[in-house]
This record gives sequence, structure tokens and C-alpha cells, in this order.
Amino acid sequence: MIATQRLMLRVPVAADRPALHAMWADPRVMAELGPVKDAAASDAALAKHEGYRHEGLGFFTVARKADGAVIGFCGLKRGDPPHPIDGEVEAGWMIAPAYWRQGYALEAMRAVFDWGWATFDMPRIVAITSARNSASQPVMRRLGMVRLADGDFEHAGFSADDPLRHIVTYAIERPR
Repeated sequence: MIATQRLMLRVPVAADRPALHAMWADPRVMAELGPVKDAAASDAALAKHEGYRHEGLGFFTVARKADGAVIGFCGLKRGDPPHPIDGEVEAGWMIAPAYWRQGYALEAMRAVFDWGWATFDMPRIVAITSARNSASQPVMRRLGMVRLADGDFEHAGFSADDPLRHIVTYAIERPR
């Protein structure tokens, strides 16, 4: 578990499923991430993230300390093949719309980065998003990440005509 001033980041439990399912089913949340998910696809995403735990990685439920509300999902995982970030430590997050623009993503991810640097020996953390994602890229920059000039690629999980296919990569080097 990771605690911040306003948040608790913890391994997801069954009681989190309705709130997480609602985020994956919300077109506003998924607009820059991919197709909305039904309950089965959401459970599959949770299972996929559970699969990263054997090496200590995985995403966390983001819950507000004040009321226990599940407001997001974030963490670190391995980059997937066949993409250029395959095997690298990749950061990601999603926050429910009711909690957007309140600094929760930045607060949660700063804590995740601190935890990641303290826990794992990796030279950098990367994050990817669609080139058109104008909400996540400023968060990446505020986290100290820099867009990699050679980090653009076409995501194999999207069709050739899908505007989400064009991906940009950001990275932050391990602090010294």
C-alpha cells in the first residue's frame, strides 16, 4: 500500500470492481485509451494486471482517504510486445471523470514513481499514450517525463485507421 496526503493506493479487491468497471465502461475515460469495456473485459484487464505482481509490479486501486471512494487505477507494469517499450517499466493511470482536474493523477503517479525508484532497479520509467491525448501528456511532463524523439510508433492493438494507433512515448530517467 502507498499513501499520499489525500490517497491510498492499494492492490485491487473485489469490492473495487464496480467502480473500476464503471471507469472502463465510460466513453469519456476510454476516449484516448481504447474501446469501452464490458464487465468481462474489465475483469480480464484486472487479471492481466494481477499477472504483473509476480515481479512486484501491477496497478493499484486509487482510493480517496477522506471517504474511501475508488477514483482511479494506476501503477507500473512491463511494456508489452511487440512495441518498442517491450520489457521496460511502463507507468499508466486512469481517473474517473468526477475526479478530473483535481491533481489526483499527478499525486498518485508521483507516489508510484517514488515507490518504483525505491523498489526496483531500472534505468527509467516510460509512459505511452495516443498522440492526440491532450490530457495525459501534460501530466507526463509535470511528472518530469520527456517525450522521446524516437519514441513514436504505431500500436499493433489498433486498426490502421484508428486515430489512437499513433503512439508517443515519454520517459523519465532514474534520479541520481
